[in-house]
Amino acid sequence: MLGPLRRFSTSIYAKILLGIIVIPFVFWGMGGVFSGGNKNIIIEIDNDKYRTEEFINFMRKYINTNQKITSKDIQDSLSLFAGEKLINKEVQHYKIMLSNNSLAQILKNKENFQRNGEFSRIEYEKFLIQNNITATTFENNLLKIETKKQLLNLIGGGVYVPNFLVNNAYNKINQKRIIQIINLNQIIKNKISITDDNMNSYFVNNKENYIEIYKTIKLLEINPKNLTGKDEFEDLFFERLDEIDDLIVQGEKIDFIIEKFNLGKSSMLTINAQGEDKNSELYKDLPNKLIKHILNLNDSENISLIEIDEKYFVTELVKTESLQKKYEDISVKKDIKNRLKDIIRRKFVSNLISKINKKEFTKVSFDNLSKEENAEVKKIKLDSQNDSKILKQDLVNEIYSFAEKSIIIVNDIGLTENYLIYIDEVKNVIMNPNSKDYEKYMNLANLKITTDLYNTYDKYLKKKYKININNQALDAVKNNFN
Repeated sequence: MLGPLRRFSTSIYAKILLGIIVIPFVFWGMGGVFSGGNKNIIIEIDNDKYRTEEFINFMRKYINTNQKITSKDIQDSLSLFAGEKLINKEVQHYKIMLSNNSLAQILKNKENFQRNGEFSRIEYEKFLIQNNITATTFENNLLKIETKKQLLNLIGGGVYVPNFLVNNAYNKINQKRIIQIINLNQIIKNKISITDDNMNSYFVNNKENYIEIYKTIKLLEINPKNLTGKDEFEDLFFERLDEIDDLIVQGEKIDFIIEKFNLGKSSMLTINAQGEDKNSELYKDLPNKLIKHILNLNDSENISLIEIDEKYFVTELVKTESLQKKYEDISVKKDIKNRLKDIIRRKFVSNLISKINKKEFTKVSFDNLSKEENAEVKKIKLDSQNDSKILKQDLVNEIYSFAEKSIIIVNDIGLTENYLIYIDEVKNVIMNPNSKDYEKYMNLANLKITTDLYNTYDKYLKKKYKININNQALDAVKNNFN
């Protein structure tokens, strides 16, 4: 059961199935009418009713059920589910079909199934065996993708891109910009004053932030050597891995599995969210994904088999502890100081942004701030939107989204870098039609037109089909996964 699923997750087949889902999502966003009714029906599209059970099975194929599934995950999944059904209807409406000969040619041209530049039946059969699927299943899903590609081409294909749109695409990225910049961190640094009383008060009022959760687990890595005595991943390994997964489903514990398959000893470890033990020693050899998985273990799901980076682990929760840290802890004081600095930084930046948005902060204010705070104003030339020699790329992108003479603040997500920017001058550029890059920018312009067409088609679909979503059924699904 589990072996084929584990191999599936990194296969071409998985990517193909993902494509089936992603394409509809281009068009469909959650919305429509919510209604009550039979909980066995989760969505109606015109006269077609789709059962809750079908939606749940759909979810389980594409969501990792080892981790907590949120309401947003379920909403997004329903959006994808509805999108797939809508696109299937459109494919049928336009009678989009693919002949057996065309499908055969697509298969033969896939590099994964070729040997020495030619289609290899052996490679194709090998792929099917490795992924534990039949040729019929694989080809049916490939057929779905190709018909949906044809629908996309029907909507957005054959678009003519005029020269001025190519120039717009080129100018948007390659225009020159002269900016004046003040590093706000220099100003903020002078405003930060944190006393021990401030820190202690913050700790008293926020003790819940300093409760450390520790999970004590038994951990066992399973590999071909300890499970089959061989170095390679063979069918026997995955067959036994399936057996282990079935035993876990039946409620067996790690010690029983070790004894049954003669797997040696498990490791016992106690770990927090930072991957540290109670002595703040870091478990350096544990992957971050495994640490997150361990922290998600609970009493109802206290044992599991998980694959991480092509390695397999059995984890069993022994106990969970919540320990209150003390104010005297060095890591606590360091965290409090950083948090207080962040509060001061965010307040200063927010106040400045508010003034800018209200048009209360002008170029004169910009110059006055520099003088009052003794903050240097640097003049920088950006040669293009890709010029990240001085500022990070995401900050440059933000600057290029505003017009000449604008005053803006750009910063990174953590507010570790904060700059006040005055866009002094924008120098537009024109694309040479004979340039070797002309096709590149023509494709960018084409992409924008196509995206606009898809957005229009999205609105058209929502008017064309009557879509009712059963709110009671949706709530029942959410409760099922909580």
